[in-house]
Amino acid sequence: MTQHSHDWPTIHTHHYGWNNALEPVQRIQSGETLSFVIQDAGGGQFSPNATLETLKNLDFGNINSVTGPVYIEGAKPSDALCVELLEFRTSGWGWTANIPGFGLLADQFPDPYLIVSHHDAQAADFLPGVARVPIKPFTGVIGVAPAQSGLHSVVPPRRVGGNLDIRDLSAGSKLYLPLEVEGALFSVGDTHAAQGDGEVCGTAIESPMEITLRFSLLKGANFRTPRFETSGPVTRHHDEKGYYCTTGIGPDLFAAARDATLEMIDHLTRTYGLEPVQAYLLCSVAVDLRISEIVDAPNWVVSAYLPKAVMI
Repeated sequence: MTQHSHDWPTIHTHHYGWNNALEPVQRIQSGETLSFVIQDAGGGQFSPNATLETLKNLDFGNINSVTGPVYIEGAKPSDALCVELLEFRTSGWGWTANIPGFGLLADQFPDPYLIVSHHDAQAADFLPGVARVPIKPFTGVIGVAPAQSGLHSVVPPRRVGGNLDIRDLSAGSKLYLPLEVEGALFSVGDTHAAQGDGEVCGTAIESPMEITLRFSLLKGANFRTPRFETSGPVTRHHDEKGYYCTTGIGPDLFAAARDATLEMIDHLTRTYGLEPVQAYLLCSVAVDLRISEIVDAPNWVVSAYLPKAVMI
């Protein structure tokens, strides 16, 4: 832990997996603020000069690190922890990958593929000359320790948070986490420079960064699952030029999401000459999946929204 120009500590300690037996690296009171240095989802194995060989040699035992844990004095299992997301300081680069066996369309895209992109405060040159993706930094993994003993994977989300991948957990938002252990044992990681709702290929623009959070307790809240609120509208993301949308229709929402994504990949390859895997990765960082209808049995509708502003 080090001190920067601000008055609160900065946490640098990383760990892998949720475990309520971990010793906290910092103890704070409700109302205090901390900064966290976050590794990308690759656990620091990628760099701005990463290549496909980097992806092929990825050590999966050292991915999805989280920074922490932090003990909040007075936190009890009946409480909720309010986490205010105050600031994200980006690194200027990130990576997006198709990892074999992972993602909504893993059966369609069996080969590894990597895009390393660079961004400024506004957007990332995701596919130079083709697509520039607006930046909206947020944290993909954010949560507290579960009551069940032992080591638990960071990959699946759970009722105490974890790998939520909610892109609206950005600066100005507040997240409310149910607690299961005394002290909460909060950790955070997996920062993203940009992501579409759904993160269909399994990766966003994965990017290391430093973030600042403020913590407070809601005594006796007894929430069953995480809740969050934003400081402003979220429906208008990148819509100044409108959207191109595709749909998936059927009795299974997962299958409908796949169909909507496949149709969007078809549109991107036909219209912009992208390779299918490039279109897939672009969908993951810029296309939003939405449930458009879930009441007209027996078929539901999932729509995929491509902001036209993304395409150059």
